[in-house]
Amino acid sequence: MADINVTPFVDVMLVLLIVFMVTAPLLTVGVPVDLPKTKAQALSQDREPLSISVKRSGAIYLQNTPIAEEDLVARLTAISANGYDQRIFVRGDKSVDYGRVMEVMGLLSAAGFTHIGLVTDVAKHKPDQD
Repeated sequence: MADINVTPFVDVMLVLLIVFMVTAPLLTVGVPVDLPKTKAQALSQDREPLSISVKRSGAIYLQNTPIAEEDLVARLTAISANGYDQRIFVRGDKSVDYGRVMEVMGLLSAAGFTHIGLVTDVAKHKPDQD
């Protein structure tokens, strides 16, 4: 018999496909932040935006790496290959001081970044209690 049996190859490829489908959503932003809840729908995205997280302690993270406040604008400018049109999402812990999140957004705005958005979680609908 001179034919190649492709069944094991197909089995391995399907298993790899399932593994990547399960792990891909876990590879987004890994800084644990307790986001506030809203009733707004999630935005559709065409490419992955830059994400800045402000933890409860006030520490700033660019994607998954901690960064000093002084280095934030320089690092974002270096990363942004498309100029200042790069979309930046700010994720602030709900217990962090509102002023701290606004300080970070002010730094970005003063540096010329115009596409800045705040990230929230979707609130679960509570049934009416009568």
